[in-house]
Amino acid sequence: MSDIGLRSRMIVKDVMSSPVVTVNENATANKVAELMDKHGLGCIVVTSKGGKPLGIITERDLVRRVLAKNAKPSSFKAKEVMTSPLITIEPDNKISETARRMSRLNIRRLGVMYKGQLVGVLSSKDILGVMPELIETIQEQALMEGENRAQEAETESTPLAGYCDSCERWTDTLEETNGEFLCEECAAELESEE
Repeated sequence: MSDIGLRSRMIVKDVMSSPVVTVNENATANKVAELMDKHGLGCIVVTSKGGKPLGIITERDLVRRVLAKNAKPSSFKAKEVMTSPLITIEPDNKISETARRMSRLNIRRLGVMYKGQLVGVLSSKDILGVMPELIETIQEQALMEGENRAQEAETESTPLAGYCDSCERWTDTLEETNGEFLCEECAAELESEE
């Protein structure tokens, strides 16, 4: 893990795709498809004339809103094909929380915004690409927490309640002595005999 410089808690900017390929809202659907093909992308962010992100066009959007209607891609504008609004996230958000949000919203891509500017796109594929490292980090963290709990349990041993193995009386303070659980009197008696 340290070979690729992962933090103990991965954040969005560690795995997002950047820079973002965008298209103006008035570009045609075939222009969008050409850009996707040229850059090997599954989505393009649609922006206004001022560069503000308005929505996103995915391959699925092109299929459902253009091809399935047997329409000419050149007859559709990007703003007619896009899914809007573009749902965004901050670059310092934790990957685990972001993945839960994507799952809850049933989306596969988020725009990454920093100080009002679109700086990247995070896809479920980006998250899956780092899952082995995330799983390893989670396992290491669980192991460390388990060791801490074991150490705490040793220092905070709570007395056991139950019946004494020797005199068979109930007590709230059983002590383990030589593999038997004894009340204080029987434990003291056994120690004095030794």
